Amino acid sequence: MHVPDGFINAPVSVATGAVAAVAVAVSLRGARRELAGAVQGGTGAGAERTAPLAGLVAAFIFAVQMLNFPVAAGTSGHLLGGALAAILVGPYTGVLCVSVVLLMQGVLFADGGLTALGVNISDMAIVTTVVAYAVFRGLVKVLPRKRRSVTVASFVAALMSVPAAAVAFTALYALGGTTDVPIGKVFTAMVGVHVLIGLGEAAITALTVGAVIAVRPDLVYGARGLAKPLELRTSPLDVPAPAPAADEVTTAARETGPAASAPAAPAPRRSVRRVWLAGLAAALLCAGGISYYASASPDGLEKVAHDQGIDAKTEAHASKDSPLADYSVKDIGNARLAGGLAGVIGVGATLAVGTGVFVVLRRRRTAEAAGAAGAVGTAGASGERV
Repeated sequence: MHVPDGFINAPVSVATGAVAAVAVAVSLRGARRELAGAVQGGTGAGAERTAPLAGLVAAFIFAVQMLNFPVAAGTSGHLLGGALAAILVGPYTGVLCVSVVLLMQGVLFADGGLTALGVNISDMAIVTTVVAYAVFRGLVKVLPRKRRSVTVASFVAALMSVPAAAVAFTALYALGGTTDVPIGKVFTAMVGVHVLIGLGEAAITALTVGAVIAVRPDLVYGARGLAKPLELRTSPLDVPAPAPAADEVTTAARETGPAASAPAAPAPRRSVRRVWLAGLAAALLCAGGISYYASASPDGLEKVAHDQGIDAKTEAHASKDSPLADYSVKDIGNARLAGGLAGVIGVGATLAVGTGVFVVLRRRRTAEAAGAAGAVGTAGASGERV
């Protein structure tokens, strides 16, 4: 659903650019909190690994978007990714993930107009993420608190996010379309084909979320708080001992010394390296190999635009002469090699940019927390001197 230059007029493009800029700024602040609290309660080395994980999600979305799948005669679809990103890493971080993907696609691969970048971010990053996460949270609250419920909610949320994006595009076209096409026809065609595309989006999202939950549910933002801690018992007849009264705890501490009242050792941190490597391998496989077998049919927006005449005033992309334009490396005669290499480069570039953004956000959050702790410590020391 990448909107090219020329579909939407300049005033509406500028307005959506402003909306996108505000949304990205808000997401930058919100993502700090999400990245800080995703692993190990937001402290220690575990939290530092959340930035690479978020960067990996962006790279994975880029890769899977290259896999166009047929949905009807002469029409294909591809992942939008808003639902997947929001559920895996949080809604604010999800907006940033999809925005990074759209930026890389527009600048390096001439996919999605540069003047239409605000339109694409508003439609594909903001609308899909907000709608999907709202539906997901609503379903998780009413479904049984099980891992399977997260997968089911992911499917439904992703399914609904794609037609929502189609409706949003239709609204933008009604405000600033550059050709005189009946909006009713655009609405019917866009929603109809994108309901079918939504089924593919839902399947990809549910399978991916389900796979991550199966091995590391603690890494899925949308699954926080659903898993109950395990309780070890020596016999089926055993029951948890009642908590001791406060005076009993005080007496025990006096009799046995400081060791008895020391807090329990924290649970050991679990490495995310295997998950990160597996995700990167999957992204490289999709972009570098499987993408060669993707459907060559136009996607939903391209098909509707051609059939309804929306594309009458399409403008040439500013990056049409890029060495990676159309997801193929120039001057390489072998189509499989040219496309696969372009996909690998895209995954690497998206991973680098996405991880860089999230590392900076994570470090700023850490610095803010350290500054706040220092201020509290200074205030406490001053009070003791008084």
